[in-house]
Amino acid sequence: MLSSLFTRLKNGLTKTRQHMTQAIANSLLGEKFTDAQILEEIETQLLMADVGVKATEKIIDQLIQERARNNLRDAPHLFEILNTALLDILKPCEHPLAVSSHHPYVILMVGINGAGKTTTIGKLAKRLQSEGKTVLLAAGDTFRAAAIEQLQVWGERNHIPVISGIPGGDSAAIIFDALNAAKARNIDVVIADTAGRLHTQQHLMDELAKIKRVIRKFDNSAPHEVMLVLDAGIGQNALQQAKQFQASVEVSGITVTKLDGTAKGGIVFAMAEELRLPIRFIGVGEAIDDLRPFEANDFVRALLTVPEE
Repeated sequence: MLSSLFTRLKNGLTKTRQHMTQAIANSLLGEKFTDAQILEEIETQLLMADVGVKATEKIIDQLIQERARNNLRDAPHLFEILNTALLDILKPCEHPLAVSSHHPYVILMVGINGAGKTTTIGKLAKRLQSEGKTVLLAAGDTFRAAAIEQLQVWGERNHIPVISGIPGGDSAAIIFDALNAAKARNIDVVIADTAGRLHTQQHLMDELAKIKRVIRKFDNSAPHEVMLVLDAGIGQNALQQAKQFQASVEVSGITVTKLDGTAKGGIVFAMAEELRLPIRFIGVGEAIDDLRPFEANDFVRALLTVPEE
């Protein structure tokens, strides 16, 4: 089973692996490892994979130091050092979601339209349910067409109650009603959907802040998790989104989706280096098990393709 899960992860990261590490491997063929041109080529491939300037500089600096120690003797040695450099960036952000004793434990989901937020909610609800938690969903996205119905489908599929209102209704009021319903029913976890919004739409970002204030009227320690869902396929724009959401609602965790359809999966390294926020989950496919807890070792192992001698 574990092998199957890793295989799906590796398959999901195929485009990023081809774009990043296989391109690096190809550039090494027949070259001297003391040649600065090699490091320039690696730098180019990392940037093209949206690893980001800061993370790329950190990786290249580490390779330069190892070159000075004469440790870049061949491709396997270089990839071993690259593996270490990538893990150094990701490991601090490896913090699985831990549902605490708060009852109910409140997860507020945020992100723009198209990032896969509602699908992530459904998969997360199923995961928590499989761990023995009772779950209730709050349909706080009252703006997007069919958002309420989409969440209700997930609820029906997994036999999870959904509290909703009318399209265009007050999101904060619906979520507050859901919290009271969860308390009355002794529910363990409430996952609250919110309307997708661009990080540049300040009035909508202000509404998120209002939702957070209303949740705190129910429980001043809530929400216990503000989870930002980001689409890996938009590259550096995802990083800018994260910074704006963090400024508005104090994001506590990130889920990165759609890694199976992009060559820009390197954005995970950019997020880790610049945001230093916990990465809770990654999405590498459509199946329910393709929402995976983020594990730095598996992620890097799935990305790196060591060239043969």
